[in-house]
Amino acid sequence: MIDGEIFVTRLSAWAPGIISPDEWDKWVRGECQISSDVKGPQITFTNPMFRRRLSQISKMTIQVIHDLLPLRENTKIFFISFRGEITRQFEMNKMLIEKNELMPAPFSLSVFNTPVAMASIALGLKGGYSALYPAGNNPFATGLAATEAALLCGSAEEIVFVYADEETPLEYRRFLHECPPPAAFGLLLSREPDQFSVPLSLLKEEAGSPLDFLRRILLCGKIHISS
Repeated sequence: MIDGEIFVTRLSAWAPGIISPDEWDKWVRGECQISSDVKGPQITFTNPMFRRRLSQISKMTIQVIHDLLPLRENTKIFFISFRGEITRQFEMNKMLIEKNELMPAPFSLSVFNTPVAMASIALGLKGGYSALYPAGNNPFATGLAATEAALLCGSAEEIVFVYADEETPLEYRRFLHECPPPAAFGLLLSREPDQFSVPLSLLKEEAGSPLDFLRRILLCGKIHISS
């Protein structure tokens, strides 16, 4: 073990139009783009009735955590997002404006921790999770630092870091300075390196946006997308 250093030992990612490891390699080279689509992964490994009402962000979160398996029984998940269940929130606001009522079912799946909670249920994970809405001048770096601190200060040997954001409803886009495309990725962070791991310290100095960070990992050429 190397004190004070954390390693990225596994990587998963999913975005509309870019699914396979080969497609992600093309994305890094600028040969294809993430599409503006509201569809999520099929997650056929889950119960049909369970996945029927899930949003794009919940399906993406379940998919990228699934692709990081197996995990230790006590492995905790740190989930961050900048928009959360924004489509469901829009639908609730619309319902309040147009019908002056709010149904319990849409509300129950609109809260910020829904994606990681649904992933824990779908995959039978028992390690617990934290759902963070990071702030500051570089919110992605803030979320990553919080995850790293949890691993360094605790007794666990590994922790999962997940970023996910879904497609933003058209009605909201005019209020946003920028609107990144829908995407999700997961990292398995470990205290112990292996032959394919990458020190997190080499990647986080200029974390930038989530997709910039993902691109930096793939460009290092040592760790590849799990599927």
